Amino acid sequence: QVRLVESGGGSVQSGGSLRLSCAASGDSINKYHMSWFRQTPGKEREGVAGIKTGGQTRYADSVNGRFTISQDNAKNTIFLQMNSLKAEDTAMYYCAAGSGLFLRLDASRYNYWGQGTQVTVSS
Repeated sequence: QVRLVESGGGSVQSGGSLRLSCAASGDSINKYHMSWFRQTPGKEREGVAGIKTGGQTRYADSVNGRFTISQDNAKNTIFLQMNSLKAEDTAMYYCAAGSGLFLRLDASRYNYWGQGTQVTVSS
């Protein structure tokens, strides 16, 4: 069973950048699809970016070109570099590990979740 701990959230002005980290323990991230999701109160959890073994990535249209997901196998950690942040990016961000033949940003396909890290973007 993999355990996930997010960090790097905070408050930033519109146009700024943040880098989120997700440290995994208990198992190797190479065994899973690893993705970032976000959620605001009253809304469903939204897939933001995902990465699978081999380096394939997938992004939500709303963040494509602004966010970059990456992984460091030696550190068993994934990252989310967020640039050109907008007020609508404000949310709790979660790291998740899942499996399957295809990399999808569908929360139902992910079995392991971190506790989340808050990102607040002020306009």
